[in-house]
Amino acid sequence: MSASLSPARTRAALRASARISAELLLVLLGTAVMIWLLGRMWPIVWPLVIGLLITTLTWPSARFLRRRGWPPALAASVVTVLFLAVTTGAVALIAIPVASQSGELTDGVVEGIQRLRAWTAGPPLNIGDDQITSALDTATDRLQNSVGSMLTTLATGIGTVVNGVVTAVLALFLMFFFLKDGPRFLPWLARQLPGRLATDATTIAERGWDTLGAFVRSQAAVGLLDAVLIGIGLWVLGVPLVLPLAVLTFVSAFVPIVGALFAGFVAVLIALVSNGLTDALIVLAIIVVVQQLEGNVFQPIIQSRGLGLHAAVVLLAVTLGGSLAGIVGSLLAVPVAALIAVVWGYVREQLSEPPRHAPDGGTGPGPDSGPEVVAPAVTPAP
Repeated sequence: MSASLSPARTRAALRASARISAELLLVLLGTAVMIWLLGRMWPIVWPLVIGLLITTLTWPSARFLRRRGWPPALAASVVTVLFLAVTTGAVALIAIPVASQSGELTDGVVEGIQRLRAWTAGPPLNIGDDQITSALDTATDRLQNSVGSMLTTLATGIGTVVNGVVTAVLALFLMFFFLKDGPRFLPWLARQLPGRLATDATTIAERGWDTLGAFVRSQAAVGLLDAVLIGIGLWVLGVPLVLPLAVLTFVSAFVPIVGALFAGFVAVLIALVSNGLTDALIVLAIIVVVQQLEGNVFQPIIQSRGLGLHAAVVLLAVTLGGSLAGIVGSLLAVPVAALIAVVWGYVREQLSEPPRHAPDGGTGPGPDSGPEVVAPAVTPAP
């Protein structure tokens, strides 16, 4: 005979489920409000995030100078100027060789277009000049009919560039102030918060800072590995502009998805116009293999070790961030996941109960353990 359900236990289970559901809804509502506020303050939050990320990259240099007796303002100024010099040098390292070989590259592009046109004119495509002219006329008509949308897109692009410049300038100033006054932030924060909150907030902020530093260092390691591997492949094939392409690959590693696609497209294009179709296909294969190794092997392993996250969590975080917020979401997904793990780890530490110890030094029974079972005494036989 099957046992019947207990009305009292059923009501208790339903009440507990309802209470947990209401609490989860409140947590989700608070999270949604916080995300909405971040979206409204994004013009301020985004430069702040970039400033923090580049500060984690430049702070070891500033700390080295401060430990040698340099004043904080002077150390921050020197590091900021050096950062600008290195960034400008990287841009010049890409732009100057490209400008010096622009004529050769232009001739190669024209020659490549002529080869493509000659190839399409032969079998199996057999596309004649009249068909190519008709296609060009059609494309011209479509461009003329879409002048308004093109102007709108151009204005949007100009606005994006201007916003990017403003964001970069703000991030640079914030980096200077972080380098100069960063060590005084946690004591100031502790003085502003009452009681237990002062200790909790400062501890989480300190651990979060270490986590951001690990993220930036891991991204730099992954970018350097990509640049070395792809640069070696380009050098073996004799593709020109190997050093600028390697620098471009390293810099683009800090911009997920789009950065790798852009750097790979530039490398394949230069290989096509300089070495021909065969070498361009080989370069494409090298880039695909390196990117697959980066996304599935190198990046998860390096970031999981540096951030304390499992490789699967890193992959899922990047996928979720990209689907929710595009490029920015992919860039911030891993550090956000690591910061959430930091907060969760600290909360678990505070909510965990220390193990109970018996008087003899061993671990005694916990509060939920059952009664101790005592074996019956055995009376020896006469």
